[in-house]
Amino acid sequence: MSKIHRKEEMNYWAERLGVSLAPADAALEKLDLNELKIIDLLPEMLVMIRSVVAKETFCFRRKPIKIIENGISISFQNIINSPSAINSATKKTIPQTGPHVRIIPLHVESDVSFPKDINIQQVTIIVSLDYLKSFIGKDHTSFDYLFDNEKTLWIEEFMSPEIAEVTNEISMALLPDTLSDAYYRLKSLELLFYLFKNLSLRTHVTHQHVSKYELESVYRVRDKIATSIDKPFHQEELVKISGMNVIKLRKLFTQVFGKGMYPYYQHMLMQEAARLLRDEYLSVSETGYQLGFSNLSYFGRLFERHFGSKPKKWAQQNRNTSF
Repeated sequence: MSKIHRKEEMNYWAERLGVSLAPADAALEKLDLNELKIIDLLPEMLVMIRSVVAKETFCFRRKPIKIIENGISISFQNIINSPSAINSATKKTIPQTGPHVRIIPLHVESDVSFPKDINIQQVTIIVSLDYLKSFIGKDHTSFDYLFDNEKTLWIEEFMSPEIAEVTNEISMALLPDTLSDAYYRLKSLELLFYLFKNLSLRTHVTHQHVSKYELESVYRVRDKIATSIDKPFHQEELVKISGMNVIKLRKLFTQVFGKGMYPYYQHMLMQEAARLLRDEYLSVSETGYQLGFSNLSYFGRLFERHFGSKPKKWAQQNRNTSF
């Protein structure tokens, strides 16, 4: 599909979704739309696969999505193993931000950001809550916070290896028209299963409405943690960044990200350790020291707690393989 046809299709579906692109038309010209695939499984689901790179950083406000009256958007962002985008001028690989899953109710507005020269790859499932509740079955009561439209919830989850594998399969599938809808429905339900399996392990909190200001605050804190993973954070600094008191910050951070601030920091630290061992071919001691560990025995125990095996054995098993 040519870039012109991709943008025409994006505009068509934007209208069907009830999302006005008119104010953002000029900004959208700054996008290189490398891939766009939309699978219509309505009225239950709509699956969108896209890969975009912005020529300039910009942001626009996404209006409520109306194609499903009562639903949520689940976006599996920045796929790990799908082909990297290449800058046509420099011929260099365009970097991605970290893989994650984001859940947003369809009835709320949200800011859509496109950082310059960052490859954004997504598989997004827009799904009816009634259909989702039926799929989960009797266990849906464990996730009642997702089915309450009186609350404005925004949830972000790490992309587990199982989720990454299925997301990659969906994004790279080349299928004939025959039975393609059945394939995408089956794979989408598989993704939803693994996602809800992960959500069931979250730290329990009482979910509450999150305002735009509060959401921006917890993301400022998350970004500070993410950019300083080789240095232990100071809670007082994060509280100051957030503009909240410590109790409220802890509660909202755990609600959005599923972990408290320190467990979240440790998780990101171990994800970086795994990347250094697997992709940079560092030794266990080099990895530990680079991440600020003076006690390598403690580093090894922490790594084993997160990945189920000691770092040397894990590196031997995972180098040159998908993460």
